[in-house]
Amino acid sequence: MPASKSPVIETRGLRKVFRDFWRRPTVEAVKGLDLTINDGEVFGLLGPNGSGKSTTIKMLLGLLRPTAGTIRVLGSAPDDTHAKACIGYLPEVSHLHTFLTPRETLMYYASLFGLSRAQAVQRTRELLAMVDLEHAADRAVGGFSKGMARRVGLAQALVNAPRLLILDEPTSGLDPIGSREVKDLVCALAKGGVTVLMTSHLLADVEDVCDRVAILDRGVLCAEGKIADLLRQPDAVRFEVEGLDEPDAAAVRAELEARTGRRVRQEYPAMSLERYFLQVVARDGQQRTFAMAPFLGATLSAPETDPTPTSNSLPMT
Repeated sequence: MPASKSPVIETRGLRKVFRDFWRRPTVEAVKGLDLTINDGEVFGLLGPNGSGKSTTIKMLLGLLRPTAGTIRVLGSAPDDTHAKACIGYLPEVSHLHTFLTPRETLMYYASLFGLSRAQAVQRTRELLAMVDLEHAADRAVGGFSKGMARRVGLAQALVNAPRLLILDEPTSGLDPIGSREVKDLVCALAKGGVTVLMTSHLLADVEDVCDRVAILDRGVLCAEGKIADLLRQPDAVRFEVEGLDEPDAAAVRAELEARTGRRVRQEYPAMSLERYFLQVVARDGQQRTFAMAPFLGATLSAPETDPTPTSNSLPMT
């Protein structure tokens, strides 16, 4: 993970209280949240519905003002337009202009970030290839399935070669192949130096890609740390030995039980259902690796000019 002098995201004592028309407090959605997300990290923000995840993201994006506490995003306040120009955002529901094609959609958002036409054309072409939408690049997105629309939204979130990528339920609506490709892309982006904050109700997706997670419940931070540390069972040890047949395995199990005085459970390693599914349906061209992901600093470099986007320049599709 690349070293960083300061965290990409830092909150201290963050609170958000929603009030009614007469300014009376109704709900305290976030309660004293202390959070630190470092450069090049894939961080998972988890919690049940109503836990405060979406409210936290909206405050990080400057869409909501906190009731109390401090927020620093990329070293700046959330409403700083220069910081927003370095953020990519994929909301839980992609609200796309239904009459535009994917190519027109990406060209439009590229223009909001001040890219020249030549840069926008190149970036659009690369992003369409990355999300596997070249075959539908000139069809109106109004006729797309949810999964295809999700791919357009993901490409839109990467138009500005962001340093920070915020993904809200990124695999929602995708089939297992598309979901795997999104997870591979997230990992590749992190290797290229992009910091990723993601939420998901699919905990297996989070476990596959995230370095650390934080779990919120009713606005309170309940747990935070590396996934391996949080999930480790300190009172159990698992041994894996390859090439044992059933009689040898039984003999080893009996020896362990005799030495420890404890019952030893015997299991056989199994692959995940996702991996098995991908093996069954694997076809040429479907297992893409995204080794080119450092492209965000190369072919998808920031605009040559230093545009000063307006406060609504951050794509909120």
